[in-house]
Amino acid sequence: MLAAERRDHLLGLLAREGKIVAKDVAAELGISEDSVRRDLRDLAAEGLCQRVYGGALPASPAVADYAARQAVATDGKRKVASVAAGLVRPGSALILDGGTTALAVAHALPRDLACTVITHSPTIAAALLGHPQAELFLLGGRVFKHSAVACGAAAVEAAQNVSADLCLLGVAGVHPEAGLTTGDAEEAAMKRTLAARAADTYVLASSEKIGTASRFRVLPWEKVSALITDAAPRNAVVKQLTALGVKVLPAD
Repeated sequence: MLAAERRDHLLGLLAREGKIVAKDVAAELGISEDSVRRDLRDLAAEGLCQRVYGGALPASPAVADYAARQAVATDGKRKVASVAAGLVRPGSALILDGGTTALAVAHALPRDLACTVITHSPTIAAALLGHPQAELFLLGGRVFKHSAVACGAAAVEAAQNVSADLCLLGVAGVHPEAGLTTGDAEEAAMKRTLAARAADTYVLASSEKIGTASRFRVLPWEKVSALITDAAPRNAVVKQLTALGVKVLPAD
């Protein structure tokens, strides 16, 4: 089989099965595992898969820059944001993560809602300036421009001194095996810190992120109260997550 044919076969398998197991592909095609791994390295370099031990998973679409992601799955993000905003009670304290889905949540919050919003995202803080009864706390640190959030030691230290009723957390990928992932180690550490400072953590994931993975794990499922997604309940990955005991709140 030619290299181009193997590439098409791998991409087709990834689309159908949601994962690639290198040893199984090698046995099926009668080639070495090293050849499969080389093909997967090439696909990963193009952003077409996320390599994991023993094979590969679909790559998260959240590798694009912040401006480009604002135009991706806008309807899905709006649906997720609407459900998430409904969880914020008057008088409560909310930790709101950064990213484009969290920004949709900021826009979905009622303008007359009296609450406290803690965020490490300057774009989130700016979006809430027109909410007169929302008290804002902006956590500072090195700005990670890909997601327009503060990360690093200073941001983590600041986050460790706050607490909240609710944390709304964005991720780059949601996968039954890889878990909740994102593409940057410091951002993943910041997300873990934020989640640890809230009584309940809800994960925000529009449907294009379901079944995909990025390099760094954020949280184990047992640390999450529920996943909010517009992916259909009959979606194969959603069914797998439900079977694992993950609570899924539909946003449709």
